[in-house]
Amino acid sequence: MKGLFRVVKCGDAFQVKSEKSENGVLSKRQIILQESTGKYGNQYAAALLGNDAQCNFYPGDVVYAALRFQAREYNGQMFQDVTIADIIKFN
Repeated sequence: MKGLFRVVKCGDAFQVKSEKSENGVLSKRQIILQESTGKYGNQYAAALLGNDAQCNFYPGDVVYAALRFQAREYNGQMFQDVTIADIIKFN
């Protein structure tokens, strides 16, 4: 899913273990985005990873983002992850 969003909230960046990164750790940050389709647009809680997690976003910022949805099963339960594949901040 791609489109324009408004940043509602952005958490602090932190480090997580990752087998896919060169040094074994990866930066991660949680962000809440709201669709720009009006006051009551859908909201998404997503994860920023790697270099994108080092960027600062503030409530009210307008961004273009590509969201990636993944579902997985673990111990008989289904979980859905939303990650941001690409994000561009507009001034």
